[in-house]
Amino acid sequence: MRNIHTDVITEAVKKMCIEANLALAPDMEACIRHAAEVEDGALGKKILDSLIENMEIAKEESIPICQDTGMAVFFVEVGQDLHIEGAGLTEAINEGVRQGYRDGYLRKSVVADPLLRTNTGDNTPAIIHYDIVPGDALTITIAPKGFGSENMSKVYMLKPADGEEGIRASVLDAVKNAGPNACPPLFVGVGLGGDFELAAKLAKKALTRDADSRHPDAHIAKLEDEILDLINQTGIGPGGLGGKTTALSVKIETYPTHIAGMPLAVNMCCHVNRHRSVTL
Repeated sequence: MRNIHTDVITEAVKKMCIEANLALAPDMEACIRHAAEVEDGALGKKILDSLIENMEIAKEESIPICQDTGMAVFFVEVGQDLHIEGAGLTEAINEGVRQGYRDGYLRKSVVADPLLRTNTGDNTPAIIHYDIVPGDALTITIAPKGFGSENMSKVYMLKPADGEEGIRASVLDAVKNAGPNACPPLFVGVGLGGDFELAAKLAKKALTRDADSRHPDAHIAKLEDEILDLINQTGIGPGGLGGKTTALSVKIETYPTHIAGMPLAVNMCCHVNRHRSVTL
C-alpha cells in the first residue's frame, strides 16, 4: 500500500489550473499552426494567424489564453492500492482549484445556484469524474471548459437503425447549429454508447485525447475522419467567417450500450482546448 498526502494533490491541481489556462498543450498548438498553413481562405487564414498571435502573447506574458478560464473539470484515476492521507480527495482537488484560480488571477465563473446566480468567488466546486483502476498511482487530468462552446453541445438518443449515417448526420447537425457561437475552429468530442449521462461524459473525455491520436478500432477511426471531413465542408470556417477549417479534430469514445439504443453526445470545444495531466 502506497501513501500520498492530499497536500501534494492540492499543490499539483493548483499548478495544473494555472498552466492549462496560460498555454495550450503542444499537440493542440500544432493543430492551429498547421491549419494556418493549409487554410486557403484569406479571411480564415487571418483569423488563424490572430489565434496564433494570441497564443504567443499569452505564453510570453503569462496571461490566460482566453478570458473565459472555464469551469474546472477533472478526470481522476485512483489506484486501488493507493492510500490517501489528510483531507478528503474531493476537498483536496477543490482546494487546488481555489488556490490556482486565486494565485493565477483566473476568472471565477462558477455560481452556487443555477437560478440565484451568486458567484462562489473561487471557481469551486469543480466537476470531478472518478475511476478506480489497478495499481497505486493517482492520475489527474484537468480540462477547464469555457461555456461558449459548452452551451452548443448536444445529446441525441439515436436508435440502432440510425447506424453510422445517423451518427454523421447528428454530429454535423450539432456543428451547423453551433455555427460561429462555439468559437471555431473546433475540437469535437463525441461519446457513443452507454446511456444518457455516460455518453456525455465520454464526449467530454474524448476532448482530452492527443490531437494526433487515432481510435484503436478501425471502424471508429474511419468514422472520426469522415465526420471531420464533413464538418470542414460546411464552410463555417475560423471564427464562423468562412473557410475550410471549421474543425481541427474529431475524437470518438465508445462504450457498450443497450440493444434498443445508441446514445450519442457531441461536446463542442473551441480552439482553446485546454487540458493537462499529472500522475502522482
